[in-house]
Amino acid sequence: MENCTEDYELQDGIVLFQLVVYIPVLCLGTPLNMIAFWVFCCKLKKWTETRVYMINLMVADSFLLFALPFLIYFTKYNHPTDKLCLFIQNIYFTNIPMSILIITLIAIDRYIAIKFPLKAKILRSPLKSASICGFLWITLIIYSHLRPKFNAKKEQFCFRKQSAQPNYPTLFSVIFGYFIPLGIVIFCSVQVITCLKKKMATSPHETKLIQKAIHIVSVNLCVFVACFSPFHIAMLLRFAVDVAGACSMLSEVRSSIYISACLANSNCCLDAFCYYFAAKEFPEFPSLFHTCVLRRSRTNQSQESQPPTNQVMT
Repeated sequence: MENCTEDYELQDGIVLFQLVVYIPVLCLGTPLNMIAFWVFCCKLKKWTETRVYMINLMVADSFLLFALPFLIYFTKYNHPTDKLCLFIQNIYFTNIPMSILIITLIAIDRYIAIKFPLKAKILRSPLKSASICGFLWITLIIYSHLRPKFNAKKEQFCFRKQSAQPNYPTLFSVIFGYFIPLGIVIFCSVQVITCLKKKMATSPHETKLIQKAIHIVSVNLCVFVACFSPFHIAMLLRFAVDVAGACSMLSEVRSSIYISACLANSNCCLDAFCYYFAAKEFPEFPSLFHTCVLRRSRTNQSQESQPPTNQVMT
């Protein structure tokens, strides 16, 4: 089984759904990303790890916004796999994983700041953050260029997998490009929220700051899971259908991929919204965590320095 017939009426409905989603995303995402660039590049004075990550995230989201009109055009007019198609595919398959990995790095950075405050000065620095982002950019750009060569059969139309042969590079990308980062983001976010909730605030102002921090971390986690999970689950379903040879299910799975991709791509708009307000409320997000844990460490040290009480041996 090589190809399955397509439902062109369903395809027209998908194009309409893309227009309904992508037009507001483009209208909101473009100015929001411009504002975010202005805030993180010009407004903030001190270079921090979060600032480096956010500038890279804005770059990735901006390239993704650039690719969205082409996605609509390619879907509607069955554009062939030519040089323009490969160029847009390279942009798309570089910047979607880059957005996911940068959000993962932000979660790891927060986790290190609150769990290992004494080691954080060694483990964290803006230069190290920039070096990590540079390495990821180079790796993903190379992978996106080599990705078409891994496919056994060249697809006829752009952004459309018609063959029913299992695509193992896609399985690799889904597992290592999303589900492993998803586990890391969930673990780090839960640990950060737990640590902040356990902290005993010494003033109402500090309590309010920590509540806002918990809210921001929670919202970022929910947006990440809600935007990217449906698309990558649909990609796993497509792989399973190809392996099973269930051609009758391909139409529904293809539709779910297109629809969930709209939700995933809308994250380029939501990123700017979430992290802009995070920067507005907390220009030095890690510093808050660092201060919290240092105070807790001092409390533990003072308790350990007290004379031990008599204990009953059993």
